[in-house]
Order: sequence, then C-alpha cells, then structure tokens
Amino acid sequence: MANVVVVGAQWGDEGKGKIVDWLSERADVIARFQGGHNAGHTLVIDGKVYKLNALPSGVVRGGKLSVIGNGVVLDPWHLVKEIASIREQGVEITPETLMIAENTPLILPIHGELDRAREEAASKGTKIGTTGRGIGPAYEDKVGRRSIRVADLADEATLIARVDRALQHHDPLRRGLGIDPIDREGLIEQLKEIAGELLPYAAPVWKVLSEKRKAGKRILFEGAQGALLDIDFGTYPFVTSSNVIAGQAATGTGIGPGGIDYVLGIVKAYTTRVGEGPFPSELHDEDGQRLGERGREFGTVTGRKRRCGWFDAALLRQTCATSGVNGIALTKLDVLDGFDKLKICVGYDLDGQRLDYLPMAAEQQARCTPVYEEMPGWSESTEGARSWADLPAEAIKYVRRVEELIECPVALLSTSPEREDTILVTDPFAD
Repeated sequence: MANVVVVGAQWGDEGKGKIVDWLSERADVIARFQGGHNAGHTLVIDGKVYKLNALPSGVVRGGKLSVIGNGVVLDPWHLVKEIASIREQGVEITPETLMIAENTPLILPIHGELDRAREEAASKGTKIGTTGRGIGPAYEDKVGRRSIRVADLADEATLIARVDRALQHHDPLRRGLGIDPIDREGLIEQLKEIAGELLPYAAPVWKVLSEKRKAGKRILFEGAQGALLDIDFGTYPFVTSSNVIAGQAATGTGIGPGGIDYVLGIVKAYTTRVGEGPFPSELHDEDGQRLGERGREFGTVTGRKRRCGWFDAALLRQTCATSGVNGIALTKLDVLDGFDKLKICVGYDLDGQRLDYLPMAAEQQARCTPVYEEMPGWSESTEGARSWADLPAEAIKYVRRVEELIECPVALLSTSPEREDTILVTDPFAD
C-alpha cells in the first residue's frame, strides 16, 4: 500500500486541511510530522466548520488513528483545550484514536513569553512576524538538549531535573530582556497537573507506525506551514523553526525514508504569505485586493490578513524539487474566476540577469523582480466543479500551463472548501 506525504508547496495556507481530510477517507493512519500550533487547518464537512491547530486533520473522521510525531513541538495546555473544543462538535477523541510520540518536545509558557519579548525588542527590519506562541524557542531548546519531552512527565525526578536545566538557559535570557525570573515551583506544578491529561495519549509512535506499515496499512503524513518557510530551504530568516519539506516526514515520525511512497504538494492557484519576508509576485493593487477578498485570505490562527500575489511558477519548481513532489493538488482555482487577464511569474530579473529560481541570499532576493507571462482569464464559474467537463476552456489551459512551468503534474484539483468539490486526476494512494 502507498504511504503519502502531504506538504504545503508555497508559504502555507494552501488548503492542506481539506486535502488531507479528503485523502484520509482511504488512509488508516494520519500522522503530523512537524510544526506547532502556530499553523491552522480549517475543514468544512457537510457545512460544519472545524478549526484545528495541533490535532491532525484526520481526527474528524471516525475509525482512523491520528498521530502527533516527534518532529512536532507540542503545547499540552493548548492541545487539551483543542481536544475539548473538537469533542463539543461531536468528534470522539480517545487514546485509541490519538497517539502522541513519547519523544515529542513540549512548548512551555516560558517559550511564548520569550518569543513575544524578542519580537517586541527586535529593531525595524529584523522582525520575523512570529505568532508569539513559543514554537521557535521550543525548537531551540530541543536542539540545545534542554527540552522537556512527553515521556519526562511520567517521572517527577526527571521532570524537575529537566526544568532546572531549562532555567539555567532561560533566566539569563529573560534578565537581558527585562522579564521576571521563571517561577520554578509554579512551572513544575503546572507540568505535574497537565501530565495526567497528556500521558494517556503517549506511545512509541515509531514502533506503532512500523507495525502498521508491515501490516499493509495506509499512512498519510501531514505537515504544517509551507515549504517556502522551511528552516533550510525557505526565505531565511523569515521562516519557521523546523524543516517543512517532505523528507521531515521520515525523521519527524521515525518511519524512515523507505516508508514514503508518494509526495503530494498542495498549491494555491495564486500566491499568499503571512508575516514578513520577500514575496516577488506580491500585488499592492486592486488585483491583490480582489484575490484577498475572494479567497477570504485571513489566517486561521491569528486572523492576520495575508499578502496576495500572482502564481509564482519559479518558486513552485523549486519546492517541487526540494520536497521530491510527485504531483500537486491545485486549490482555490475558483478565486481566479472573473479576471480578464492572469499573470504567472516564470522567473526573476536580478540586476539585468534572468534567473529561473530565487537565490538564497536575502539581499539578492530583495532585488529580484518578477518576470511575468500573461494568460487570458475566464468569466464562467469554476466553483464546485467536480470534473474537467465542468471547467471553462481557459481555466483548463491555465492548469496545463502551470503543470508545464513547474514540471510537475496536477494530481488533484480543488474548486471549493467543500470536501467533495475535488477533481481526481491521479490517486496518490494507488498501489
């Protein structure tokens, strides 16, 4: 059976939630492999809206196992609230339907405090645009070998030792930023209280996934954010704090690279990003305003307005290469309905030199201007289309041109937030 990795191939917000949920109907396990609760998925199922941050998108389907892998950083207090919220909508979540890797690092309240204080203290032009939820500092502690992990909650002596090690690092930082020292006893008490709610979900995820794979079960790996926010291959330093590209699915769950059979890149029919950083095809005119309004481009987590621009094929070609994308799911095609002309960024001009990729150097990225190819738009509606026959001829030409430019085929086409409004071209789960 094929195991599928789903990655956002732009700056996030591409519509991964709907696609993962749509694919999860035939998956047995849905595993989240990186990121924190700074990313959000909005699912619309039979008119009912579910907003998820930390939970894998598969939790809204009965009979599936959802997994939070070790590549995630997890805020246990947020998770408990999110579980309660989703339960109120009639979704059953138990240790039989949700597992958390024992080696998953925790996001502590001190991480969020540090995150916000550093962003506030940053000088103009150096702000990252973080959500302030502590994801970056939690990953820093993981790399610095001072994380408190899920398994540590089971033993008080270990927990106290881990807290003391973290305080040795964090208290000097807090003094430098003018923040009060950490309440050691209060933090330990908070962790002891949450332990009873979190530990029932703890499991050796790597072992469970290995057994599922041997049994021929289908595993769907779900990431957060988008590949252009990858800590190595994104628009650094305006990136997230983890690896987002498909290879992280292996290390973020313990499945191993041989457990990945197909990589599906989720791609919006235009381009958006939240926060600071370069965006060559960004629009500051009426077309950009129209894309934002028609696409309802506001963040699931923060409500922040997203920056909008034309489709950037050069960037997509990059992310398809770095994630080894086998096929893309093209979303929000209906947002382009009614435009007389459409533009696609096919490369960049850097000081008179034509480039077919975005360079890594930040100062070069800032000087890149987009090179556009223009295509006719269409006046008919594509919203809700479920077959190629339902699409206007010009819309089909647009999709085909996208395929040519990014050198990757369209496997799925999404034409509305509703789960069934999807055109299947290639089944990622095909044996």
